Amino acid sequence: TSGTTGRPKGALHTHCGFPIKAAQDMLLGFDIRQKDVLYWVTDMGWMMGPWEVLGATLLGATMVLYEGALDFPGPDRLWSLVERHRVSVLGVSPTLIRGLMRHGSAPAEQHDLSTLRILGSTGEPWNPDPWLWFFHTAGRGRLPIINYSGGTETSGGLVTGNVLTPLKPCSFSGAVPGIAADVVDEKGTSIRGQVGELVVREPWIGMTRGFWKDPDRYFQTYWSRFPDVWVHGDWAAVDEDGLWYILGRSDDTIKIAGKRLGPAEVESVLVGHPAVSEAAAIGVPDPIKGEALVCFCVLRPGSQGSEKLREELRGMVAEQMGKPLKPEILKFLEDLPKTRNAKIMRRIIRAAYLNQDPGDLSALENPQSVEAVRRAL
Repeated sequence: TSGTTGRPKGALHTHCGFPIKAAQDMLLGFDIRQKDVLYWVTDMGWMMGPWEVLGATLLGATMVLYEGALDFPGPDRLWSLVERHRVSVLGVSPTLIRGLMRHGSAPAEQHDLSTLRILGSTGEPWNPDPWLWFFHTAGRGRLPIINYSGGTETSGGLVTGNVLTPLKPCSFSGAVPGIAADVVDEKGTSIRGQVGELVVREPWIGMTRGFWKDPDRYFQTYWSRFPDVWVHGDWAAVDEDGLWYILGRSDDTIKIAGKRLGPAEVESVLVGHPAVSEAAAIGVPDPIKGEALVCFCVLRPGSQGSEKLREELRGMVAEQMGKPLKPEILKFLEDLPKTRNAKIMRRIIRAAYLNQDPGDLSALENPQSVEAVRRAL
């Protein structure tokens, strides 16, 4: 598993479950067929690597595997791969798109992307601005972005988009076919129009048989909250149109003066500023409010981390989310600690901020970023 919440876990799968689940999701969610060329930008050590290989192989599609940076020798590397290999289905992470946005749309406009018919995304919640940039730059304002979220333990997705129904930015159409997903409150009652826990109420093909040599941790992680209900560990919501949203890990929850919020809500506001490329939000102990909000921002090339910009960003959060949620501290960094599959490791940022032991770092892609957090304080 990714290791964003602690030591990476070995998820045990069967030779039938994982491949069938991967192929099923590709076919029903992404409409992948034998004629398609699939390129999902991923690390082969992340579950999306085997997912791509097994799913595409079973469906008879062609896959593209590329080893190396996507901004070398130039910022158009991804788009040149799409053109050269006539990719029809392109999968990315929101973090990758935020990085490509720094270079503008010109690198993509240099290449023929007409073979693309489906765009995909997984790994973390979107912010509206990167989603719309990807939609207009790669999708030319007409291709669907199939949002896909699940995990290593589930052999793929729990919620997905599809090519048949309308979508809003950052949304999912609903549960993956074959998944009895639901959103529940702290008592396990189904809710709509509110943020709750993502759960699954029935078994599905591809569910893990447990954690490798650690059955107690497996039970505690997924089965200890509600009887016979899988609790996935993500915040989710369903809106008035029936569209679903994933709002981040429930163990990243920030509680300020009795209000519970996910870091993605704050990060979305910050990334909406034209100077900000990436952001991370954490909660730290506060004697009055329980927790205080601390934010870290990576700026776009050409932007300077001035005191004026710092106050402008703090004010944006207060204006859009309420004065009690105004960040107590906002720092500028060159990079954020991430896993190899580009997920922000907020637990490590929080540990560095509090000068605590960060725990297992085996999933960390850029160890130098931890010291950078400490130096920024």
